Amino acid sequence: MKNKGTRGERELFHLLWNTKEWGVLRSAGSGSTPMPSPDLLASNGKRYLAIECKVIGNTNKFFSEEEIQQLLEFSNKFGAEPWIAIKFDYIGWYFLQPKEINKTKNGYSITLDLAKEKGIQLKDLLKCQTL
Repeated sequence: MKNKGTRGERELFHLLWNTKEWGVLRSAGSGSTPMPSPDLLASNGKRYLAIECKVIGNTNKFFSEEEIQQLLEFSNKFGAEPWIAIKFDYIGWYFLQPKEINKTKNGYSITLDLAKEKGIQLKDLLKCQTL
């Protein structure tokens, strides 16, 4: 399962880098340290994105309260926009901000339906202004 996530991070890294407008850094080992650390940091010199990446084979992904809080804490300290990038197998990437995801009794969740309703595609993420 970890390999699938690593491949997803690398895929998104290359998608961002290949735009020729965005620089990107992959934080290897993110999630394995007690300090907040997103999977990817990206910037075009005007915007800074802290991205937590998830690749899933089903239609629902759960997040602990701590995962989301760490993304928000890092983003706040770094001056970056917090984003969750989620790739559904055979469907593709969606990008959502933490404020758009569902709060559950034990944390948060993103469903495919929510991603389609509130998420945006990579091309739209990169061309939009700071949110």
